[in-house]
Amino acid sequence: MTGPSFALMPYPTADVPNAATGPLTGYTFVAKDLFDVAGYPTGGGNPHVLAMSGIKATTAPVIQRLLDAGARLIGKAHTNEMAFSMSGKNAHYGTPRNGAAPERIPGGSSSGSASAVSNYLCDFAMGTDTGGSVRTPASYCGLFGLRPSHGRLPLEHTQPLCESMDTAGYFTRDARLFGRVGEALLGTDSVPLPQIPRVAISPALFELIPGACVDAFAPAIGRIDATCGPLEPLHGELPSLTEAYWAFRYIQGREAWQAQGDFIERNGLCLGPDVAARFAWSKAVTDEQYNEACAVRERFTHAWEQLLGDQVLVMPTVPDIAPLLSANDEDIEATRQLSHHLLAIAVLCRRPQVTLPLASKDGAPLGISLMGPRGCDLSLVQLAVRIAEHVPV
Repeated sequence: MTGPSFALMPYPTADVPNAATGPLTGYTFVAKDLFDVAGYPTGGGNPHVLAMSGIKATTAPVIQRLLDAGARLIGKAHTNEMAFSMSGKNAHYGTPRNGAAPERIPGGSSSGSASAVSNYLCDFAMGTDTGGSVRTPASYCGLFGLRPSHGRLPLEHTQPLCESMDTAGYFTRDARLFGRVGEALLGTDSVPLPQIPRVAISPALFELIPGACVDAFAPAIGRIDATCGPLEPLHGELPSLTEAYWAFRYIQGREAWQAQGDFIERNGLCLGPDVAARFAWSKAVTDEQYNEACAVRERFTHAWEQLLGDQVLVMPTVPDIAPLLSANDEDIEATRQLSHHLLAIAVLCRRPQVTLPLASKDGAPLGISLMGPRGCDLSLVQLAVRIAEHVPV
């Protein structure tokens, strides 16, 4: 089942049993082609991996939760190759259509999942987010998206990229469904937000993005302010985002090579040029670089804990709207690097982040985010729903 957007892998549709009744009965979803689903292969965005996969006998626990809640799986969604890219472009399978801005890239690596939801092929979709692979395509495609606290959702029977950063997240078009899926997936918060949470905004983070995007965010910030009460300016110097970016790169690179390097070399995988270059860079990361990056991560996390405490932070999801499909690889890579200065904050701090489709620029979506304390995932999702529906806290 491919559909007009080529969001889904052309696998024969397997009969995946779901509960007859539950909180998600009547809703359909797709799973990024990193999650094992009984009756399907798992291709990871690479035809060689697909050929070696075989039909899986076990369904990933995070997918099973949704089936047990009554949701119906209709297929597997395309992904950037080995989940190691954020453009949405795949050298082997092409680029899924961005349903909100067809002339622009969908973002990745959960490109097919975001494409399927934005093109109304399903009600919601599961993706993964290591460095921004749910939040970026959610922003680009005008969707709600969640990157949960690291470790909140199980990743057994899911193709890994970076053990200390991988998370499973999801997309919806609709705010209420965003809340329903969160309730089915996330369970009870270990650190729930108070009924009236403190919400802060960092002017310094908005200074990183183009002025036209700051202007585009103004109505969204006004809505958050009206829903949550006056936003508190975040005081204090931010820890270095450039240092954090390189810490993220070194940790991601070393762990990606540990997860996939032997498999790539032993089987002679044919990778697209961008992904091949990324893995080649990853192979060269030294023990010293990795260990120092891990130390930077701990310092960075501590600094943000001192700055934020139990506050929720309002921030741009990514710096700008999606690049055009015609953008060259160098421009897309530059966008990716700048985006990671924002996206890496939640990754390194292991905090949950939701992105809301509340802004636009030049006719294309632009997501705004809420980042909360680690362990507040469900109440953060519920706060996002209240903001989207103008329900004061």
